[in-house]
Amino acid sequence: MRIKKHPILEFKHTRLVPFTFDGKTLYGYEGEPIIAALHDNGVRVLRTSLKLNRPRGLFCAIGHCASCFMIVNGKPNTRVCIEPLREGDVIETQHGKGEFK
Repeated sequence: MRIKKHPILEFKHTRLVPFTFDGKTLYGYEGEPIIAALHDNGVRVLRTSLKLNRPRGLFCAIGHCASCFMIVNGKPNTRVCIEPLREGDVIETQHGKGEFK
């Protein structure tokens, strides 16, 4: 799912780093948005809605909506579309409003 070659854009990847998503070890490129690493690993559901508990995925990708809220390193309501991936990040699916651990 990752674009490797593009006729106009250049993609420079940093080093591949491990991170944890809902207890599973996955890999992504350090510094890329967390959503890019998750998407490349097949993750499409990022959280569930508050009232009806429906799945939410990537929507705006610029940090303005709440569709990509996840728990990152124990901090809920983190917008993973703009949060850079760091080695060892612990990312969890957020259900509802999210609460600090």
